[in-house]
Amino acid sequence: MVLTQKEKEALLLLFKDFTSYYNANYISKTLGISRVGAMKMLKKLLKKNILIDKQIGKATIYKLRLNDDYIKKLIAFLLADEANKFKKWKEEFKELFKKDRIILLYGSVIKNYSKANDIDIMMVIKKSEYGEISKIIKEKQKILPKRIHSIELTVNDFLNNIKQKKKAIIDIIKNAIILYGEYKYVEIIKNVTSL
Repeated sequence: MVLTQKEKEALLLLFKDFTSYYNANYISKTLGISRVGAMKMLKKLLKKNILIDKQIGKATIYKLRLNDDYIKKLIAFLLADEANKFKKWKEEFKELFKKDRIILLYGSVIKNYSKANDIDIMMVIKKSEYGEISKIIKEKQKILPKRIHSIELTVNDFLNNIKQKKKAIIDIIKNAIILYGEYKYVEIIKNVTSL
């Protein structure tokens, strides 16, 4: 499937900001496109079965069809493509990349490394891996010029934080770059999004 840059941005926006309701108006303002352009784009994505819609009052809101395996893979690809702009960090933290882990980079380091006070990462891991992770982070800290601020959560902790709408976690999800574990990440987020 061929997607325009704005369509990719819209899909990532709908995925990352799943706690908000997006209609054509909101999408147009957020992406800086005309309302008519947003409407055409959303109708096209709806027709291709990427989105689902629901009428709330006079507004039609849109969400991703994340129960479809193709859509989950598409979003995982878009997340991986987005992370490709952060190859330095993928390389820096590759020792953390292991099956069933999710590694997120977030905070000011994404926007401007030189002005960032620290390097914020969040990892969704098994409880049994905390020791190994801690050791890797300590080793990394010896060579990186900025302090690493890491959060380690189990899948259940991560899900519970989302279900409780903890602002800090929701903000991380909205802005994070997924360095590793995109498909598993989509699977987890799928469990907390619905219309």
